[in-house]
Amino acid sequence: MNDSMDVVKTGTSTIGITFDGGVVVGADHRATMGHFIANKSVQKLFKISGSVALTTAGLVGHAQSLSRTLAAELRLYELKHTTPMTVKGAATLTANILVGRPHYVQLLIVGVDESGPSVYSIDSAGGSIPDVYCATGSGSPYMYGVLEDQYTEGMSKDEALLVVAKALLASAQRDAASGNGMDLAVITADDGFKQLSEDEVSNLLSGM
Repeated sequence: MNDSMDVVKTGTSTIGITFDGGVVVGADHRATMGHFIANKSVQKLFKISGSVALTTAGLVGHAQSLSRTLAAELRLYELKHTTPMTVKGAATLTANILVGRPHYVQLLIVGVDESGPSVYSIDSAGGSIPDVYCATGSGSPYMYGVLEDQYTEGMSKDEALLVVAKALLASAQRDAASGNGMDLAVITADDGFKQLSEDEVSNLLSGM
């Protein structure tokens, strides 16, 4: 943050986990400037193709710019090759963009393709690491506590949604830079990217 406090950061909690047949991805809504809550409804979860999503932690402007660039690049690839880019391909493309022009962000690229569900963590220098689950941002230590306790391979979509919601709630309760609600989405081979409505998120949380 600079002295004039004009740099808005998405402090942030974002998470992606694989389940049997797909991926659940989520993010909180809070943006901060130092200790000041600058915005309570920032978008940090972006659909960048029919079966690939991006989450962002870091500077809001860099995150928004990257989401637009990636969505355009994946659409151009699909038009040219008549097939969607793989999740690994999208992660590699994102990493290459960050190597050429570093951004103050930490990203997740998640999705489903012919090889199955994938989660990739991408750092600001262009490092790309695949895993079955990953959490980013200032709330990640609290989310990893939930993930390591409750994540199991082969879990169902509903089980994965509950774990992601619990992890985001844990970060909101303990991390001052995270909170103000959450966005949740599910990606499967059959249905592609489906974001939960506000009512669906509320119903999920009320049933926990």
